[in-house]
Amino acid sequence: MSTTRKFTAVAVGLGLAALTACGSSDSGDEGSGSKTVTLVSHDSFAYTKAVLKDFEKESGYKVKVLKDGDAGTAVNKAILTKDNPQGDVFFGVDNTLLSRALDNGLFQSYEAKGSDLILPQYRVDQDKHRVTPIDSGDICVNYDKAYFSKHKLAPPTSFEDLIKPEYKNLLVTENASTSSPGLGFLLGTAAKYGDDGWQDYWKKLKANGVKVVDGWEQAYNVEFSGSAGGKKAKGDRPLVVSYASSPPAEVIYADPIPKTAPTGVADGTCFRQVEYAGLLSNAKNSKGGKALIDFLVGKTFQEDMPLNMFVYPVVEGAKVPAEFTKFGPAAENPETLDPAKIADNRDEWVKSWTSLVLK
Repeated sequence: MSTTRKFTAVAVGLGLAALTACGSSDSGDEGSGSKTVTLVSHDSFAYTKAVLKDFEKESGYKVKVLKDGDAGTAVNKAILTKDNPQGDVFFGVDNTLLSRALDNGLFQSYEAKGSDLILPQYRVDQDKHRVTPIDSGDICVNYDKAYFSKHKLAPPTSFEDLIKPEYKNLLVTENASTSSPGLGFLLGTAAKYGDDGWQDYWKKLKANGVKVVDGWEQAYNVEFSGSAGGKKAKGDRPLVVSYASSPPAEVIYADPIPKTAPTGVADGTCFRQVEYAGLLSNAKNSKGGKALIDFLVGKTFQEDMPLNMFVYPVVEGAKVPAEFTKFGPAAENPETLDPAKIADNRDEWVKSWTSLVLK
């Protein structure tokens, strides 16, 4: 779900798979009859090579992928270049930024084949079909099991726990203005405490020693003591804002593979994130773009996603890997916000958060 979820070295691999190509399409491939279709996305888009090759063989299109930084950066760049887009399809705009993309006319209407199998809770923009849900995930506080066992301290389970004295100076989170999980965590507190309560909560969290860094990479793989990368970097924060799917990643990419995950999830701190794909308004190869979106929402890709991007499928009947069920089940009751609510308040919330927490 954005470059912020991308693990490095042995820690994890949202971006392990090499993409077919990075960079803009060759000019000779453009035009309505082009057999090249270009996908613009964030840095964490990943897949199994054989799965994409099967799509290319069946459809007759060659897929090029342009990685454009983290989710926020990629969306903003796509908006700035919408009149002469870098590609045909954009994947990776999530529910925290969706209104910005729609309000700026980034996408044209297209109802994907198979979209009737998308679970109802993920469907949006049903009157215009400008975006298609592709995956979901939960932004949650993760904890270092070894730290809490060593200190004979129960790990936190809720937002409220994080402001208690026993957890002072233990949490690291990402900047809400520069990071997708950082913004998601802020939105989770807004959903939990409401318009009149989230600022007071953050004042207490700041007083309790929360540390803020620019992005997920630094927070998880440097500051967090529980990750493989954090251990190497001698991170000293046993609580971090990450994803519910981070614990299974720590198991899958460990060597040797442990029997249990070294990290856990505070289930009462989760916010549900959903990612979408859309056909860019001025796509040069709209026919190929439509075929690519059909592929992204198809069962084959949906079942390929979890162990490549550590996200959950959104279509009915798509299987979830056993590792997810065992080590990183989706949150049972994550916080959510209506996209319209996010659209109306996001910028002001981020501005207020910046004043409260960073100054």
